[in-house]
Amino acid sequence: MHVEELTKFSQLFHRLNNQLGIILANAELLEAKAADEKSRTRAAQIVMGVIEALSTAKAIRSKLKTPE
Repeated sequence: MHVEELTKFSQLFHRLNNQLGIILANAELLEAKAADEKSRTRAAQIVMGVIEALSTAKAIRSKLKTPE
């Protein structure tokens, strides 16, 4: 993979991580402020989904790095 392509992918992953971070922060806030158990459970599911998405993005990004 060319350096230019790696740079573009790196920028995309940076943007994705920023967006997922915003979603995660808001989901954690919803979870903490939820009035009932059903709402807390739904917010917790969002939190777990975002954490899994961040982990997946990290794994993909590590596969795209060039060998040293």
